[in-house]
Amino acid sequence: MKVYGNPMSTCTRKVLTVLAEKGREAEFTNIDLMKGEQKSPEHVARQPFGVVPAFETDDGFMMYESRAIIRYLDRTLPGTSLTPTDPRAYALMEQFMAVEQSYFSGPAMKIVMERFRGTNDEANVAKGREGIKRPLEVIDAALAKQPFLAGKDFTLAEVTWAPYMDYLMAMGEQGLIGQYKNVMAWWDRVANRPSFKKAVGR
Repeated sequence: MKVYGNPMSTCTRKVLTVLAEKGREAEFTNIDLMKGEQKSPEHVARQPFGVVPAFETDDGFMMYESRAIIRYLDRTLPGTSLTPTDPRAYALMEQFMAVEQSYFSGPAMKIVMERFRGTNDEANVAKGREGIKRPLEVIDAALAKQPFLAGKDFTLAEVTWAPYMDYLMAMGEQGLIGQYKNVMAWWDRVANRPSFKKAVGR
């Protein structure tokens, strides 16, 4: 298996987390985002939108989009499944993956990129902070009743939320996130999971 990605990329980290959960390694090709290698003809042939990651199976099947890749890996690799078999738990997993994609990661990355690039446009940061509040309120209410987003088990929903949460914490947003006690307890469980630590190089 081959992963074409970047270790700092949130979407690459999702794929690396699932591989670590399954106890598997993949050949890693670093795509240097600062040099624009993601826009090179060679990489665009793998990922037509010129972003990371792309993934290649042992027999040469190529795919892209991190959420598709992690679903594929979970379905095809042996080990504990990260997708619930119970229909309601499965629905919750998909629901909270959709919440992350539709309502959380966009505003979260507004904050992260302002801090990461050093542009520090405080108006943009404020928009990002306002944008993440409702999703955090929603998952805080869910996590008051259960340890993980889909119920009692760690699932692909945690995998998709984790990279954004990690970057928000790294960029100094503990004060905002700390207002949501159930989210903080959940994040402690997720951040200390060996697979996530491995994915982010800790």
